[in-house]
Amino acid sequence: MSDIDKVFRAHDVRGVYGEEIDEDLAWKVGHAAAQFLRSLLTGYDRGQAASNRVVVGRDARPHGAALMDAMIDGVTASGAGCVDIGVVDTPMVYFAVNHLGTCGGVQITASADGPEWTGFKVAGFRARPVSGLTGLNEVRHIVRSLRRMPVSASTAPVFQTDLWKDYRRHVQRFLKLLRPLRLVVDASNAVGARMATAVFGDTEGLELAVLNADPAAETPAHPPEPLDDANLAGLSQAVVRRRADLGICLDGDADRCVFVDERGQIVRGDRMTALLARQVLAESPGGVIVYDLRSSRVVAEEIRAAGGVPRRERAGHVAIKKAMTDGHGVFGGESTGRFYFRDNFNADSAAVALAAAATLVSSAERPLSELVAPLLRYAHSGELAFAVADKSAAMEALAGAFRGAEVERADGLTCRWDDWWFHARPAPEEDALYVTVEASDRAALDHRLRAIRRALG
Repeated sequence: MSDIDKVFRAHDVRGVYGEEIDEDLAWKVGHAAAQFLRSLLTGYDRGQAASNRVVVGRDARPHGAALMDAMIDGVTASGAGCVDIGVVDTPMVYFAVNHLGTCGGVQITASADGPEWTGFKVAGFRARPVSGLTGLNEVRHIVRSLRRMPVSASTAPVFQTDLWKDYRRHVQRFLKLLRPLRLVVDASNAVGARMATAVFGDTEGLELAVLNADPAAETPAHPPEPLDDANLAGLSQAVVRRRADLGICLDGDADRCVFVDERGQIVRGDRMTALLARQVLAESPGGVIVYDLRSSRVVAEEIRAAGGVPRRERAGHVAIKKAMTDGHGVFGGESTGRFYFRDNFNADSAAVALAAAATLVSSAERPLSELVAPLLRYAHSGELAFAVADKSAAMEALAGAFRGAEVERADGLTCRWDDWWFHARPAPEEDALYVTVEASDRAALDHRLRAIRRALG
């Protein structure tokens, strides 16, 4: 097995199956996660049978079954009960933890990485994220001390539970169709195909087409990463060809997504956040909307115009979920295609985002492209990767190259002026700096990007 420090990352465990992650590590992570999650229980919760159980699910990768068997053995070896919910999207694990009242859950997935990869996402009580800062380091410490061995007399129960009907009922609470819609889902040859069919299939008024539905395809249509525009080409063509109202591309575990409008044009995550924020605020006037600091200025402007309170936060689901909880947020969104809803346990979910987007489009008198058009008032670069050897020095070079800015050093470096801004943050796993720039128009954006390239050498 590989170096533990390499596969334990900031927010999850991730590595190549058979080389960096195997059944032995799955057993240890199951055992360690169960120990840690149960240690957090207090008072009334500790005495409940359900809260002494751990939910385990997996995405549709072929090696997931063996890893899941090993993980379940590890969970029960710790003395905790285990709820096996089978092949599911990651947001369904969050739902199961809350629906069943367990102490937490683990999803076996490598999200948007290729089929040779695998990993583990750990969620705590009420599906709160377990990251390096909130317990994943403790799990790693326990893993280091464990030695896998057969447990012949474990009395901890294992429950195999099918929650699809309950999950469908939960997600469809966010779906209110006021007119029939045609919808195209690109499942990226991953578990999202099962989710889309189980949750949205046979829905009255919804004509559903699912592309790239076979997780076992020898040659996937494209990698399961919807942030790469090239991976959306087939979806865009299908939406136009089928005269659909809306298209969505899912990542490998269906917690992130990117939408396209009826013309096949990509709707960036921050712009969809602005649209959905207006819809949420219509039902929760004055509510707090959380968004990440890479998002366009249009997001805060639209939130204020709708009577809401914008809250700008560090990037990443751990920071956004914490801000949602601490600030009583009603909705949150990231430019990376994560959408968070208070009534979905503050958790990110492509399924709930799809239900909300379908509701938005069906209730509007105009197509999605016309709803998005007023939000295109700034030129935005998206997040660009610049190869750098010294990330700290590169950020300081940027800070020194531009004067007169309002400077913020949360999650990297943000410099803001009246007519443009940029954000730079170090890439966690590579020698690169991620830079996002927004300006008043395309010419101004190109000018600023040239200056940033010069500053970075």
